[in-house]
Parts: sequence; C-alpha cells; structure tokens
Amino acid sequence: MAHAVLVGIFQILLVLLLSPLLEGVIRKLKARIHSRQGPPITQPYLDLIKLLGKEDLRPTGGLVFRLAPIVTMAAVLMIALLIPMGAGAPIGQSADLIVLLYVMSIAAVGIIAAGFASGSPYASLGAGREMMMVLTTEPVVAVALIVAALKSGTLMLDGMVGWQLSHPWPLTDPVGLSMLVAGVTFFLALQAQVGKLPFDIAEADQEIMGGPFVELSGPRLALIKWCFHMRLLLFSVLLVQIFVPWPDLGLAALNVVMTLVKAFVVVVLVGLIDVVNPRLRIDQSMSYFARIIVVALVAVALTVIKA
Repeated sequence: MAHAVLVGIFQILLVLLLSPLLEGVIRKLKARIHSRQGPPITQPYLDLIKLLGKEDLRPTGGLVFRLAPIVTMAAVLMIALLIPMGAGAPIGQSADLIVLLYVMSIAAVGIIAAGFASGSPYASLGAGREMMMVLTTEPVVAVALIVAALKSGTLMLDGMVGWQLSHPWPLTDPVGLSMLVAGVTFFLALQAQVGKLPFDIAEADQEIMGGPFVELSGPRLALIKWCFHMRLLLFSVLLVQIFVPWPDLGLAALNVVMTLVKAFVVVVLVGLIDVVNPRLRIDQSMSYFARIIVVALVAVALTVIKA
C-alpha cells in the first residue's frame, strides 16, 4: 500500500512538472521549422505561473463554470494514476480499461461544460466542436485499446503491458498485425486528443478565439492549459506502454526513463505533424476519423480471427 502511494505521488509530480517542458519543446520545434528563434522551452512554466497569479475574472457565477476546470484537472490526474509508466500503475489493480475510458470522458466533458456554461457564443461554438471531436476520436482510442485487451485476455492495463512484453511483435510473433494496426490508429487519434493541428478545431484561435476557453482567465485558464500539456504526455505514454513496451530493462527506474524517452519521440512526431499541416474543417475531420474507425475495427476483426 505504501509503495503504491509513493509511486502515485511520483507519477503525479512527474506529469505535472514534465508536461510543460514537452510543450516548450514543441513550441521551440515549430519556431525552428518556421525559421524563428522562438520562446525558450521553459516558456510554458512562465505562462502557467503568470496565469496562476492573475485575477480570476468570470462572466458568470454559475457552479458548472467555476468547477469545470477543477473537474478536468482532477480527471487528468486520475489518468496519471491509471497508466503504468515503466512500472505498475499505482491503482492499476483497482481499475481497468473501462475505468480509464470513463475518466478520459470526464476530462473531455469538463472542457465542454466550461464552454457551454460560460454563456459566450464563441465558447458554445467551441464546446460544440469539442463534443463532436470527442464523439469521433474517443471511439478510435477505445477500439485500439480493446484490440490490446482482446490480445492479452485482460482489461487491466498492467496485464496488457505484461502480455506485450512476453509476446513481442512483429519480429517474433507473426500474428501481431492487429496490434500494429491498432497502434497506428491510436497514434492518428492522439493528435486530436491533445488538440494539435490539424485537429485544433475546437480552439481555433484565428476563428473563434480559443473556443471553450475564451471566457476563462487567470488560475482557471492555467488549469485547463496545464491539463492539455499533461494529456499530451499521458496519451504518449499510454501509446508506447500498450503498443511498444519493449525493452524491459529489469529495473523500474530504467524502465521509467526508457518510457519517457519513447514518449518524447512521440511528442516530437506530434509537434512535426502540428507544424506542417493546416487546420481541417470539422466535416473533413469527421470524414477522416470515420475512415480511421473502420481501420480500427479491421484490427478487431484480425484479432478475433487470430490474424
């Protein structure tokens, strides 16, 4: 019990402190590709500190608007406790894939609720877009993870990682095609899950001025921004842990470092895609993910027929 508490505290602090740095790396990468100097990679920390110290201005005193950023932050921190990061998940024995998907939905609902509860037409439009993105991308993520569950025969995330470590694909397992397809579809959906181009449709600064966040300010805006930084790290870790957990270095500390290195590679890829793509229209995005969900279902079919 004490070990799980210590691991949980470590993972929460790791995600809280490391995620703004990864956002800074993406900003620097984008600036370099645009032939600009760009801000320092520590700029996201400065932004968060500045916002946390500002006055909390609210267009409404509604309970939903006041609590939505806090609920979102709590849900994202809960995700950090559910995902194994090189060692076992702190509460991995008490929660499975169904709980993870449920908590992921709560985080998205918090963002949507903040937009609708603000009373702003721009925020409501952004919240509507966010809801459509959630309804199209979360099924892709769910189906990809279900493939891993079917392969491993368990809904526990630790069990999925353990099964993958004992059944490496595709080099020694010729039936690993479904996991490969599922991993690719998860990565394609990750870009939308973390709100990066070409899928930052809900925020769309040039069109609707931040969408669901336009009326947020001060500490509450800092919480939402911090949540997005953490979601980028957490979804990257989830991808590499479920679909690419190798190698197992034998020591938990080394496995944590290896997991973060692989997640960093995913973050860089997300940044590269972000910088070289224009924003898609909402109908283009819907059409794109309709095709991706079909590919994900093919991975399920391959798993069922033991391909």
